[in-house]
Amino acid sequence: MNRNEPLPDEQMRSEYDPSILKGGVRGKYFHRYRSRTNLALLAPDVRAAFPTDEAVNEALRSLMKAKV
Repeated sequence: MNRNEPLPDEQMRSEYDPSILKGGVRGKYFHRYRSRTNLALLAPDVRAAFPTDEAVNEALRSLMKAKV
């Protein structure tokens, strides 16, 4: 399959004009976005142990205090 051909679920609606959408670059701002975000992806076992943002922050703060 040629990646330039849209997949069936990627079909545009008829009200969009494809001529104005030419020249786009997939992922153009990906690295800039990643450099400005402070999100961390947790492994499934870690997420199970710390199911909320508050639980993660509390555990990390405890670790920070213990290290000092």
